[in-house]
Amino acid sequence: MTTNTPAATNAQVGLPGLFPALMTPLDAAGRIDREVFVAHARSLLARGCAGLTPFGSTGEGPSFSVAERCAALEALVEGGVPASSLLASTACAALTDAIAITRHAQDLGAWGVMLMPPFYFKGVPEAGVLEFFDQVLQACADRPLRVVLYHIPQVTAVPVPHGVVAEMLQRHGSRIVAIKDSAGNLEHSVGLAQAFMPPVGVHVGHEPHLPEMARRGSRGAVSGLANFMPRTVRRLACEPEAPTLASDLARVEAVLAVLSRYPLFPSLKAVMALQSGHSGWLRLRPPMLAMDEATCARLRVDLAPLGLDPAVD
Repeated sequence: MTTNTPAATNAQVGLPGLFPALMTPLDAAGRIDREVFVAHARSLLARGCAGLTPFGSTGEGPSFSVAERCAALEALVEGGVPASSLLASTACAALTDAIAITRHAQDLGAWGVMLMPPFYFKGVPEAGVLEFFDQVLQACADRPLRVVLYHIPQVTAVPVPHGVVAEMLQRHGSRIVAIKDSAGNLEHSVGLAQAFMPPVGVHVGHEPHLPEMARRGSRGAVSGLANFMPRTVRRLACEPEAPTLASDLARVEAVLAVLSRYPLFPSLKAVMALQSGHSGWLRLRPPMLAMDEATCARLRVDLAPLGLDPAVD
């Protein structure tokens, strides 16, 4: 694809930096391991992340109840994670659940919410997605709220089209601060940027696309790889002219090439387990299944030449 890339801008729109899409550690009983969750979150902030996004797709958000998610967000704040660093993902099929999580984020003082369209019913009209989003914001209109609209159609099968974004901006103005485009299609992301940025930020989920979007003014990201290589991903998202750009990009692409040979979410958690030495990271909430020992051993061998290092990456 050939695009005309505008000069970088100093104007910050959308997210103010890198927000790792937090993975969710589980204990032996399959419950959220709050101690490990808090420690991981604090470690990422200490390594230069601007904020954190709990319970998105990488965090298995829809696999946890509203009560579990709200309690875990409270545990983060009680454990010393600033509420103002949290971008809480809704990931709910039910309107009332999305409203409950959004209001809870407001109560905590979260930076904002990442609002996913309802994902159970397929083939819903654009007007239905708009009505869902609109009702969430109307129900939470009495307090400040930042909203990132979340487009991940390969998972939800329910897109967030341009018409919905435009109408939400018309109805709710500055409350809509960004679009998270996780479709993995750079042409689509560029189209969103050309249509809506500014005033909103357009942030991509596919890490190799981060430098192109950063040159267009998107100096932020919600990233799964940032769980274990936050410094590298932050440079791609926020420093597109950094001298390390080529090596950082090659490193991320090499990691993604390895992970592409394995089921995505089990492999991401396996990398966390291998890097931290804590086997509890391997666990997932059904219907997803943990990577077995033999597969994990193969992943270790495949990753070894890359030398992932939490002190550097």
